[in-house]
Amino acid sequence: MNRQIIDEKTGIDYSLHDNYYLPNFVLPAEEEQHIGIWGQRRRHYLKKHHRILYYNLLTACKLNDHLSDVDRQAEELFSRLVKQMAEREVVTEALKAQDQMAWGRRMNNIRSRAMEITNNDLIYS
Repeated sequence: MNRQIIDEKTGIDYSLHDNYYLPNFVLPAEEEQHIGIWGQRRRHYLKKHHRILYYNLLTACKLNDHLSDVDRQAEELFSRLVKQMAEREVVTEALKAQDQMAWGRRMNNIRSRAMEITNNDLIYS
């Protein structure tokens, strides 16, 4: 039995694996990209709730691009929201120097709200 055959119509070559001929497909090499916490959350969400989109992106070799783009956008949105909310609520370095516990409580509250907004707008949409 031949270990490899080539289909003359399509030009696809096949290899023998456990009595089955499987096509020799190779995915193109993807550029290594850093995916942070926001991108990982997006991946988990897509894999669990939008499987078709997840596998379409995966098989088209666009998943890492999508995740790194979402991660970058989410990080920018989160930082911008925290900064704007802190300015609006007058949570400054002066408050930090005066009362660290109050500053910590207010900043944690701001960060939690910014995280919820970012999750709803970019990650879970």
